[in-house]
Amino acid sequence: MALGTATAPHELRFDTGRVCLDLLATTHPVERLDSVEVLRAWIAGSGLVPPGTSLVHADPSWPGAFRELRGCLALLVRGRAGRPSGAAPGAPSYDLALARVNDLARVAPPAPCAVPGDDGLLVRRLDGPPGRAALLAAVARDAVDLLTDPVARAGLRQCEGDNCPIVYLDTSRGRRRRWCSSEVCGNRERVARHRRRAALTRAWDT
Repeated sequence: MALGTATAPHELRFDTGRVCLDLLATTHPVERLDSVEVLRAWIAGSGLVPPGTSLVHADPSWPGAFRELRGCLALLVRGRAGRPSGAAPGAPSYDLALARVNDLARVAPPAPCAVPGDDGLLVRRLDGPPGRAALLAAVARDAVDLLTDPVARAGLRQCEGDNCPIVYLDTSRGRRRRWCSSEVCGNRERVARHRRRAALTRAWDT
């Protein structure tokens, strides 16, 4: 996946295993949710809404609301992954963050319905344009489910990649997954190991 400034869905990360963790990943390596267009791409790519759902009604207030929720999730989730949360100055306390997530989760998430598709088979649609509060509620509820499930909570991992803050849900056999992405951080580590071995070989040959 590309790691430059996110301007298209394929440049966003959706490999953490949970929607709320995918939201946390939008800070790395740079701020992703800096426009309504990118937020729309994230909402669609995360699976919060069925494919083809119109989000043209999203306005400039939406990215800030999702970034606020993300800041609360960082306090609640990253401490569970085995490293300090590293909250920025001015960030809410753990208790305030928990209260805010619980408050957002009280709103009903987008309501799905089944409708006939072009081929006559039933497909999932929403009963109306999804509101900002409903979408925030869906993410907040996912976080509540994750953090109150002992099995899932035990699978939270901090990526071992250098300077990578991404937290993911390890569902691998034996819980041996080390990186948020084998193609991104895993590949960087393999390249670094190769370079270290090559440098050591050169040192022995001189």
